[in-house]
Amino acid sequence: MAKKTDTIAPAEPQGHDKILSVDIVGEMEKSYIDYAMSVITERALPDVRDGLKPVHRRILYAMHDMGLTHSSRFRKSALVVGDVLGKYHPHGDTSVYDAMVGLAQDFSTRYQLVQGQGNFGNADGDGAAAMRYTEARMSKISSELLRDIEKNTVDFRPNYDATRKEPTVFPTALPNLLLNGTLGIAVGMASNIAPHNLGEIVDACKLLIENDDATNEDLAEVVKGPDFPTGGLAFNKSDITHALSTGRGGVVCRGEAEIAEQKNGSYQITVTSLPYRVIRSTFVESIATLVQEKKLEGIKGLEDHSAKDMRVVITLKNGVNPQKVLNYLYKHTQLQQSFHYNMVALVDGVPETLSLKSILNSFISHREVVVRRRTEFDLQKAKDREHILLGLKKALDHIDRIITIIRGSKDASVAKLNLIKEFKFSDLQATAILEMRLQKLAGLERKAVELELKEKQELIADLEALLKSSKKIFAVIAKELDEIKEKYGDERKTKIMNGGTNMISDEDLVPEKETVLVFTAGGYVKRTDPSEYKMQKRGGVGVIDLETKEEDFVTQLLTTDTHSDLLFFTNKGKAYQIKMYELPEGKRATKGKSIMNYLSLAGDEQVTSILAVPKSAKSEKASLMLVTKKGVAKKVSYESFKDVRRT
Repeated sequence: MAKKTDTIAPAEPQGHDKILSVDIVGEMEKSYIDYAMSVITERALPDVRDGLKPVHRRILYAMHDMGLTHSSRFRKSALVVGDVLGKYHPHGDTSVYDAMVGLAQDFSTRYQLVQGQGNFGNADGDGAAAMRYTEARMSKISSELLRDIEKNTVDFRPNYDATRKEPTVFPTALPNLLLNGTLGIAVGMASNIAPHNLGEIVDACKLLIENDDATNEDLAEVVKGPDFPTGGLAFNKSDITHALSTGRGGVVCRGEAEIAEQKNGSYQITVTSLPYRVIRSTFVESIATLVQEKKLEGIKGLEDHSAKDMRVVITLKNGVNPQKVLNYLYKHTQLQQSFHYNMVALVDGVPETLSLKSILNSFISHREVVVRRRTEFDLQKAKDREHILLGLKKALDHIDRIITIIRGSKDASVAKLNLIKEFKFSDLQATAILEMRLQKLAGLERKAVELELKEKQELIADLEALLKSSKKIFAVIAKELDEIKEKYGDERKTKIMNGGTNMISDEDLVPEKETVLVFTAGGYVKRTDPSEYKMQKRGGVGVIDLETKEEDFVTQLLTTDTHSDLLFFTNKGKAYQIKMYELPEGKRATKGKSIMNYLSLAGDEQVTSILAVPKSAKSEKASLMLVTKKGVAKKVSYESFKDVRRT
């Protein structure tokens, strides 16, 4: 018997007609464009209407769906992230958790949309704890983003696996894009929008509702500028207006710093805030590096006393000019940096560079649609209830016959058909009658049906009138915005400086407050806070105001504010001018410093008198009366002393 061998059939040749020739350049271009648009629309850029990227919208909607409102108990962040991944966002868990953490950080988000419990990171750059250790829920203000979502106010679309629906946008009652801003890097484009103050944005919305012709410049008068969660200073109102009007532009921002004299005569610089997105630890390290590299001299100590509030203390060596050190920090560290507006967002799914007015208009238009759809939903609900109430009223008017029909029917379905046949009830009305309790037969219950019917008919009339009038719809939008401002409005955190940093004198960085100047015959000068002088009762023995040598004594004492000009007149007939804040500030009993440190006086030249000129006098046509020792007098306009030298 011959041995059977296995044979392999030769492969069937493939036909060339199954191979498609594709231009590789065209295919690469198409693939790149598809990828770019996916990143732009589904990841990196927010929708102009609710100001949210898809991941943020899905996080909040998942929390809403889980019942994690601001009044519920906290749940594990890992549970929320898992729900978002499984239902709406099939991407990495890290990206979802990082996005949720950002919504909960008070130094990252101006109005937090998520309430976190546990370690959610800090301004030092430390990240949040793992999601299994932290808990979260929606904040109170985030409920305003989802207000009336159950009333068919927005469209829904299938999720990634078509097992459920998700909203394409939120019916937000507040302009979140401008409130919290955004940072997004897409393919070939990016978005960088600063957060702003809620009260100012609401007022701008109302202004635009009342006057559609309002310009970006008009709106910028209401929206003063960015309002960062970290506070700080924003400079040059004209730069801010330009950025808000065009959607692009840089705004110089600074952290807040105070200069204070110590008991030993040295100075301390205390930094209490930093520009937005600047990491505190990085800032402190940059100062230490400058000192180590001997690029910044005069610093004796550097301490970070920050807890909940920021407080970085820089101690200077004796004799060092604190303002010069501070100016160096502005120039060479992140204590000063520019925020570059690039207001790009999706409008109908297409990225656009937007102005302040166009963003507000988009929000208002969205709210108009939401209010109209909400009204239509409520109207339909009211009409459905009216329809049932009309049936109940008719049934109560013929209650004896109704009872007879029901008793005579074999079952409920037959009874329903009989009621419909005799009284022309609808299916809903007949069902409601059959479900009516016997207590409805009482007189008071009959009255309640009639009263509810009247209320529903009045409501229907109001809702129909609302739908017919765009003016009334806009009035509703304005009213709801006022309510939101009342509930969530707060004080501005970032101070707006009208001038630019290159045009700003040191005066703009010094608080305007009352101060006392003391000058001695020996040429020592100082300024002191009036609070140092305590009020004494009758019989008080006084307090030491100045530590002087035995032969020295006080010759000049005056009270003015820190922004006043000081005119120093000497025995040589010369006048010198400095600002009050330029003089050293010391405690009540400190000696002060020689005036020679501030004025270039000749060896035998002495100050004979000091005149304080407040800022208010500069705008007036003030004059000075000068009298010599021999009685020669003359009247001189203050304008002559406008640009008096120091030397």
